[in-house]
Amino acid sequence: MGTFFALIVSFLVFWFIFSRLFFRPFLNLLSERERRFKDLNDRTEQLIKEARAAEEERERRLAATRRDAIGRRESERRKAEAEAAQMMEAAKAEARQTLDQVRAKIEEELKAAENELEQMGHSLAAELAERVLGRPLHRSSGQN
Repeated sequence: MGTFFALIVSFLVFWFIFSRLFFRPFLNLLSERERRFKDLNDRTEQLIKEARAAEEERERRLAATRRDAIGRRESERRKAEAEAAQMMEAAKAEARQTLDQVRAKIEEELKAAENELEQMGHSLAAELAERVLGRPLHRSSGQN
């Protein structure tokens, strides 16, 4: 039993010495390493969350910018269409006015030509009658 007791005492002494010199520092090192890995893992998860939030914010802003750009483009398109329609109406009105002026001028020229033809017809008829009759015709005061 003395040997057994000496073995137990020497085991406890070696255990105490080894635990102070080797086991505790090694366990502390493993514990510190595990804590750093956990901290790094937590920090990585936090950075991933922040990256996702930043990506969502960027997508939201991009969508808002696209909506604004589409709205401005549609507004400019409508404005351009309205200006084009206005210009078309102005051109149509100008064309109608020009057409009306040309028609009025043609009607005037047509009436003048009709009057001239009527006068020529009367003078030719009178001249033909004078030639056929062989004498000058007496014109009354109301006829040409």
